[in-house]
Amino acid sequence: MESYKEIEITGTLDLHHFHPREIIPLIDEYLKECLNHSIFEGRIIHGKGTGTLKRTVQNHLQKHPLVKDYWNGNETSGGWGSTCYSLRVQKDRRQDNLQDA
Repeated sequence: MESYKEIEITGTLDLHHFHPREIIPLIDEYLKECLNHSIFEGRIIHGKGTGTLKRTVQNHLQKHPLVKDYWNGNETSGGWGSTCYSLRVQKDRRQDNLQDA
């Protein structure tokens, strides 16, 4: 039986507490939830380690349809132990939000 961890949607996803096989679906779901919460920029903390997890995260972000851009973290966002991202603002979504207001 799988155990689910509830995480707060803040724009920052810390992968330290997750198994490597969980990260791709977790990133997908997290980015969708960020978009649903109108969070269009954030970061993924993958740690420094050997760089394998960083490459996995960045390779996935590179081809992800919601991701507009990604870049290495700087000294204020976790250095090379994190990857920052920006999401595409979907036109239909903006119109829906305006109609809901």
